[in-house]
Parts: sequence; C-alpha cells; structure tokens
Amino acid sequence: MAKSKRETERKYAATAADGVSWLPDLTGVRSVASLAEGGVEELDAVYYDTDDLRLTRTGASLRRRTGGTDAGWHLKLPLPGDSREEIRSTSSPEDVPEELRVLTVSRTRGAPLRPVVRIRTTRSGHRLQDAEGNLLAELSMDAVHAESLLDTGGHAVWSEMEVELADDGDPSLLDGVEKVLRKNGVERAHSPSKVVRALTETTPLLKRTPDAPAGTAAKSAGDHVLAYVRRMAADLTDLDPAVRREADDAVHQMRTTARRLRNCLRSYRSVLDREVTDPIRQDLRWLAQELGAERDHEVLHERLASGVRELPGEQVLGPVTARLQVWDVTQRAEGRRRTLDALASPRYLKLLNGLAALGEAPPLRAKAAGKPEKVLVKALLKEYGRLARRMERALAMPSGPERDAAIHHARKAAKRLRYAAEAARPALGKPANRLRRRAKAVQQVSGAQHDGVVTRDAVLRIALAAQAAGESAFTWGVLHGEERAAARTREDQLPQAWARVRPAARRKALRR
Repeated sequence: MAKSKRETERKYAATAADGVSWLPDLTGVRSVASLAEGGVEELDAVYYDTDDLRLTRTGASLRRRTGGTDAGWHLKLPLPGDSREEIRSTSSPEDVPEELRVLTVSRTRGAPLRPVVRIRTTRSGHRLQDAEGNLLAELSMDAVHAESLLDTGGHAVWSEMEVELADDGDPSLLDGVEKVLRKNGVERAHSPSKVVRALTETTPLLKRTPDAPAGTAAKSAGDHVLAYVRRMAADLTDLDPAVRREADDAVHQMRTTARRLRNCLRSYRSVLDREVTDPIRQDLRWLAQELGAERDHEVLHERLASGVRELPGEQVLGPVTARLQVWDVTQRAEGRRRTLDALASPRYLKLLNGLAALGEAPPLRAKAAGKPEKVLVKALLKEYGRLARRMERALAMPSGPERDAAIHHARKAAKRLRYAAEAARPALGKPANRLRRRAKAVQQVSGAQHDGVVTRDAVLRIALAAQAAGESAFTWGVLHGEERAAARTREDQLPQAWARVRPAARRKALRR
C-alpha cells in the first residue's frame, strides 16, 4: 500500500564559490527562533522514465533512492504552486512497484519505464525551529552529481539550496526565507527539480513543447482553441492517479473534463479537422459514460441519504437505512469496477495517445488562422441556435415523461454552449463569460429537474425490492413524492433562467 504526503518546497541556485557551507541568518523570519544542524547525508537516486521522457515533460518523477531517512521508491506528481504530491511505496522491489506504475499510465501512455539518470547528492541539512523547538522547515545545501543513463547522455555537477516546509507548515514562511535569500544574492533555481536540471544538462532529448504550433497566427482562433484543448488534456492526465486512488471528487472532475474536451472538439470543428477529432470525441464520450456509473451513483446515494435524514422520525418506517446501505454497496462496487476497467483498457491508452498527438500536431483547418472575434462567435451562435430549438420545444410541451426527456435533451445543449463559451472566454472576454454563466444556470436548473426524474426511478426500484422482502414501502413513497415536487419546482424556474440567455447570445453582445 502506497503512502502519500504533500511536499512544498523551493529550490535556489548556488554558485560554485558558495560550496555547501554558506548559510544566511534566518532567525526572526516569521516564527523561526533557531537553526539546528541536521547532519550530512549521502543520497543516491536512480530516476525512471520513458525513452522520450514523458514523465519529466509532464512535471512528474519516479525514483528509487538509497540513503537518507526515506529510502525507497517515490513517485512525485505536480500540484499547484510550490507543492507536489509524493507517493511512497511501502515495498522495495528491484523493478518499479506495480502500485506506482499504474499511477504513471496517463503520462507514459503505456510506454515502458527504464532508468534514465542517476543523481548522487551530498546533503547538509538544517532545521528551522520555533522557540519551542518545533520543526517549521528544513533547509538543505546540496552538492549534486548527475549521470545520464541514456545512450546520448553525459554528466553534470552543481550546487543548490532547498527549503522544504514541515508537514502542515505555513506557506508564508517560504516567502520570508526567500526575501532574506534574495537580499544575500541567492535567486530561485531555473529548474523546478533536480531531475529536470539533470536531464536538461545531460541529454538533448528534453525540449519544451511550443505553446503554439506552426500554422496558427498569434492570438488566432486556432491559438485559443488549442490552448483550451491542451489545458483540458493536461487536466485529464493529472486526474488519472487521483481517480485510481479514489480521491474525493476525482471521478466527477475527470468525467467533467472529458465532457469539456469532447464538447470543445465538437463546437470548434471549423478549427480542427473532424476526421481526426471525431474518433477522439467518441473515445471521450465512452470514457465519460464509464466514469458516469460511479459518479452518478455518488450523486444519487447522497441525494437519497440526505432525503432520508431530513424526514421526520415518524415517517421512517422499516429498515430504510439498512436497505439503502445494501443498495449502495452493490451499486458502488459495480461503478468502481467499471471505472478501473476503463482506465486499464486499450481504448483508454488509445485516447491518451490521440490527445497527445492532437496537441503536438493539431489538424488545423483554414479557419484556424482567422480572427477569434469572427470564428469563435460564429461557433457560439451555432450552439445557441441548437439550444434555442430544443428549449423552446421542451417549454411548449405539457408536463410528463416526454417533457422530461425534452428538458434533458435541452440540458445537453446548454452544457455544450457553456463549455464553448468557456473555451472562448480568453479571446472574447466578459461577453463570453456572461454567456457561460447564463448557460450554466440553465444547465443547473434543467439538471436538477433531471436529477429528480432519475431519483424517482431509483426510489421506485428500491421500494419494489423492499416490498418484495416484506418491508414497508411507505418511506420510499414519501421520498418519491418529494422528488416529484422538487422536479416540478425546477420546471417552473426554467423559463426564467432561459430568458436570461437570449440577450447574452446576440452577435452584437458577443462582440462588445
């Protein structure tokens, strides 16, 4: 079983003249009262990656280290700011532990891992402590020697300083330490990690992907669409390990990211060739559906559990909680199985490779070079027209199953418009953001109405199972009635939410 911790640190450049002995006076910085020597450690780490360095290119690293207090296998995944998630394997096999290997799949895309660089470090550690002797941060002076294990590699030697917060430490302490360091002429390191610097200096393979490919003009429509696609693809990659480890809300975020990507590729087919993007869209739809089994159950269970909790005690008849738990265990296990099966499938690897190729060699159409004010606005108006047709049809129908289905159909169009406006926001600014917010409101109201419909169906199935087991179905009948009333309330709110979208979707409004 792997263990995880959040690591927050900053690295600083040190000149050869600094060696590893110079230290600034940091007492008085925030709560720092003293610096205590931590001794010298000899660390030896071999880093693993694919032949074309896919882990390193996405900000991750995998190593096996000897020496120090945390010897073993470590996988580091990027987090916002100065933080990373460090996942340590509790086992120490010669080869990459399976529990860590699967967490790299979204980055390696199935390519084999091999040793790529060896980094040996002589570390002189110091503890930054408060007046009671509690650890606030650790400052390390490192003398580093890197040796490439790739065929074209070489050697590199440098010194650096590292300041790492203690667990649950105050991030503002890093700002205070940095202020003192900069006064003493010490600047932040250019490389975010030792492995990046080692590979940059010892091999020509590590090159940064350009922000905009050849064929797109500066700030063109293609520029903006590709930036959004790349960002969503990166988010999908980052969410994969969290989904596998059952992190809170990870399945929901990954499913939503897949939908955002799919809808972007659909809305902006005038920018990217659909012969290339349509197969990717189909795979994204498949992934969202597979994740949906687990995510939809999460939402439904919380809704039902909340409904039961809010009922007066006299309306809860029979083993309602136990019945709900049995249903939850069965459905949750099935949803989890589908999620893990999807992430282990060849089709998922095909999707990851397709997204990588899309970012590296995008299939641009002629309109990609056009002005975003023209190309993106036209796409938004097209999505609005689809939503308008569906919404007007739904609102004209009487209440009932057919109207429920029509509202759900309109909800999907509202979601497409919302995501299309989201992708266009960097180019079109406030008008696109206004349209995004109002389309989101329509999506939320119609989505809540649809949730009520789905919940009623689930309640009915549970009630029938309870009745067949000789239990009272009264409580389930009460919940069914409340869901019907809640859905009707949302239906009544829908015309008002829809009326606010129209002014924001006019051509003049989008071009202001």
